[in-house]
Amino acid sequence: MQPRASLKKLSLFDVTNLLVGAIVGADIYVVASLGSQYLGPASLVAWVAAGLIAIIIALNFAECATLVPRVGGAYAYAREVWGDFAGFIVGWPLWVAEVAALAVFPVAFVRYFTFFFPGLTTVEGVVIKVLFIALITYVNVRGTKMAGRANDVLTIAKLSPLLLLIVAGVIYMAFNPAATYANFVPFAPLGFDHFGQALVLIFWAYAGFELAVIPSNEIENPTRTIPKAIIIGMAIVTLFYLLTNFVIIGVVNWTSLQFDPAPLAIAGSVVFSLTPTLAVVGGLILGVGALISVSGSDESGTLSTSRLSYAISLDGLFPRFFSDIHARYGTPHKSLIAQGVLALGLSLFGGLTQLILFSTFNLAFVYLVTSAVVLALRERGRIRAGRTVIEQMTGPILPVAGILLSALLIFESGTTTVIYGLITIAIGIPIYAFYSPRSEVAAVKATFYSTEAVLARVAQTQRVFLGYLLRLVTPRRQR
Repeated sequence: MQPRASLKKLSLFDVTNLLVGAIVGADIYVVASLGSQYLGPASLVAWVAAGLIAIIIALNFAECATLVPRVGGAYAYAREVWGDFAGFIVGWPLWVAEVAALAVFPVAFVRYFTFFFPGLTTVEGVVIKVLFIALITYVNVRGTKMAGRANDVLTIAKLSPLLLLIVAGVIYMAFNPAATYANFVPFAPLGFDHFGQALVLIFWAYAGFELAVIPSNEIENPTRTIPKAIIIGMAIVTLFYLLTNFVIIGVVNWTSLQFDPAPLAIAGSVVFSLTPTLAVVGGLILGVGALISVSGSDESGTLSTSRLSYAISLDGLFPRFFSDIHARYGTPHKSLIAQGVLALGLSLFGGLTQLILFSTFNLAFVYLVTSAVVLALRERGRIRAGRTVIEQMTGPILPVAGILLSALLIFESGTTTVIYGLITIAIGIPIYAFYSPRSEVAAVKATFYSTEAVLARVAQTQRVFLGYLLRLVTPRRQR
């Protein structure tokens, strides 16, 4: 009898498609007008720069996925190299960043809702946020099958209006060259003094790859497929974002765009302004598309964030209830409800810009540590056959660039955001201290009485992080 064929592995096309789908969503609807506040039309430069930074950092994640073929992403990578505490210190801010991102979506939903109902009161906005998060949480609690069906429909619906806007916008600008030129000149009316702040906000639109990394054992020829998929996928996302923002800035003057809560809906009204009826239809299409896209992104983000907390809880590093499974639906319902309540609270008391900055800070911290993990994994020689394709092509430049660029994002997040972010990370330490002993008792018993085992464990997984970096930068002749 012939052995049963193994499950089909993911191809280059599959991985690229998953990556693009994970990144492109409501972010473009949310961030499109924020860059204009700092740079005017020159915000297009920040979109290019943010895309390049995202490609570099994503390639570091790609190499980690090749070297550590496990589910868990950055949490699993850091835990593999430096132990449970390092894993938690990465997993905790990653979870916080994703919860903060979930809080952005109800805020964005209400902002676009005002396009249809300009007289919306504060109380009505709160009610909409509550209903929005409650519905998304309910869908995910009912089960991954129901959530998956909802996500499939929302994914298709959220991309179609953007493609329509790009095509129709290019045609509109071709027939209105004078107005288009006037919207782009001067190109940098505000200068570039606030380029860093705009870069951080815009970079948030490229986030998502940190949860879209797939274990290499599920991919065909992973050492070559993963980096190719990262480069192709991020290039597609960058081009897509550039075209969208090129159209938005070309049809709506930046002086109006910077204050608009629903920039794509306004752009749709202008693009289809051949007749008053078409203008209304265009605004409706983009406005409804924004509401659908925001819902789709929040739905998929809710699912992936609950999986992260579920994984950390299973390892004994999070409260037990995060991994409790619903008896009927088989979902981590308590985790979903907890993160929904937290996201609701943040959405009620945090502004759009503040939430994005806070989320980006925590993500940048995770990116920095993950880039450092690449250096550690390379030294340990996780692949016996030799260096990875990425290492052969870039050497130490890629992980070092990832560390420096992540540090830049942290710095440009602003002093207040950095302080709140560091306090949040520090809050995670007592949480780890309370829960970690339960998961490490067996390991302690196995290693405590054996000097050789203790030395081996310390040498392999418990290096001091700053000491390790010092060792990397010290010239070999001085060692």
